Amino acid sequence: MARTTNRVGLDAPRGRTGMRTRAAQPSRDRFGRFTEWVARAMGTPTFLALLTIFCVAWIAWNTLMPDAVRFDSQTYGFTVLTLVLSLQASYAAPLILLAQNRQDDRDRVQIEQDRQRAERNLADTEYLAREIVALRLALSELTDQVMTRDALRQELKAALEPDDASGSAGAGS
Repeated sequence: MARTTNRVGLDAPRGRTGMRTRAAQPSRDRFGRFTEWVARAMGTPTFLALLTIFCVAWIAWNTLMPDAVRFDSQTYGFTVLTLVLSLQASYAAPLILLAQNRQDDRDRVQIEQDRQRAERNLADTEYLAREIVALRLALSELTDQVMTRDALRQELKAALEPDDASGSAGAGS
């Protein structure tokens, strides 16, 4: 009886044969990235220039055009323009604060990682310093035991002198 095995290719993960995969879910952080984009965009000279052009165009239109095509009255101090700018500011402020909070969180994580890295570097440096001291001590012990050429010659001379004295005395008899 032949045994059949389900062979799965290397491109398929184990245990997932025949299962439908879920569609990719949108990022949960999309709103946070949007707030950062708004905060970055509102802090640019381009945004300020465009806002200035918008306000100048609004005021010019409602001042210079005939009354029939004006949509904001100069008499009441451009009430609609004030409302539009207040609405923009009321949405911009919380978005900017959210972006700042996200940046604070990222900074806090980065500071913690930097602190941990500094601790590891300090521990590594202390370890290497201890190793260097141990190597220096071992090397100084070795140099105390290593014989120099002159010391070796003197030792050999001292060792050969008694033999010469005993050899010359024995040869004369």
